[in-house]
Amino acid sequence: MSYIRIWLHCVWTTKNRFPYLEDEVRYQVIPHIAENAKAKSIYIDTINGHYQHLHALISMSGTQNISDIMHQIKGESSFWINKKHLTKLKFKWQDDFYCVSLGVPQLGDVRRYIQNQEGHHKIVSWEEEIDTLMKENQIQIMKG
Repeated sequence: MSYIRIWLHCVWTTKNRFPYLEDEVRYQVIPHIAENAKAKSIYIDTINGHYQHLHALISMSGTQNISDIMHQIKGESSFWINKKHLTKLKFKWQDDFYCVSLGVPQLGDVRRYIQNQEGHHKIVSWEEEIDTLMKENQIQIMKG
């Protein structure tokens, strides 16, 4: 029997980085995404975010791929947010997303980083954060 565990740090934003995810919305959306992902056999270890983006630490199996995972998470959650009328304007996620693989030694630091998004964004803006992530990993945001 094969054992495959690929750890991913994924980040995705609201359309045009509009701050749809104010606290009351975010506090409903995050548990819903986690529950829905679990039902689709997507293992989200940690998920959190701020007004215009979410971070998730995801363990991908050997039969999954990043684009499908992100499509399922973003598509269903967008539909659910609009169905529940959680935002005044029609909710949409940006098409792009950021995703980078992690080693097991990095997991604790990434979990803490994701869990501390509110405190982190009191110090660092979203723009500074994504610029840093992109430079550290020397990648471009993927379309998905």
